[in-house]
Amino acid sequence: MKVSEQIRQSIEEDIRHGILLPGDTIDEHGIAERFGVSRTPVREAMLQLQAQSLLISVPRNGMVVARMDVPQLLAIWELLTEMEGVCARLACERMTDDEREQLSEIHAKAAEVVANDDVAAWSRVNHDFHEVLYHGARNPYLRQELMRLRARTGAYLRHAFSAVGRLPASHAQHGEVVDAILARDPARAHDTMMRHISLEQGARDLRGFLVNLPKSMLSS
Repeated sequence: MKVSEQIRQSIEEDIRHGILLPGDTIDEHGIAERFGVSRTPVREAMLQLQAQSLLISVPRNGMVVARMDVPQLLAIWELLTEMEGVCARLACERMTDDEREQLSEIHAKAAEVVANDDVAAWSRVNHDFHEVLYHGARNPYLRQELMRLRARTGAYLRHAFSAVGRLPASHAQHGEVVDAILARDPARAHDTMMRHISLEQGARDLRGFLVNLPKSMLSS
């Protein structure tokens, strides 16, 4: 793998996991030092991320993590919802018994995270839960696009969990997905996943999520 691709993946993961937030400036010099390379592959990686709309160029400020306005956020989340539903349906049809058991175990272990109201830990177990489904769907192109959408919405998703207090509800919805997959019911897996991802689970929740988004995360 080219070093520029390693750098691209590293920056994308930092965005996905909230280490880099919308509006944060990319430290080109620091990344070059971390990887022990010149700035050329770093810039190549950043241009790739700019083409994916994960980074934008700001005059006199270099590359920064892209912010979204509310219409952009809702449009991307709408697409994410549809694609996650398709992924759950395919995974239900294609997962091995071991993968179904792994999904069930991740869900069971997440109960303690929810009981502790640990948003950071939930982000990790939520990633693990969906990653099992991504691999279970047996479609690397679908996984690639989902990971890109997750990177763009990751910071907003974490804020939704903390601001609206959705951890118990999200865990319960994961349970519904697990039940559908263990029952080998693809249509139910699709529908329960779409309800889980959708912001429109209630006007109150959606309004609360949007009102509480920090202005620093939104583009003007």
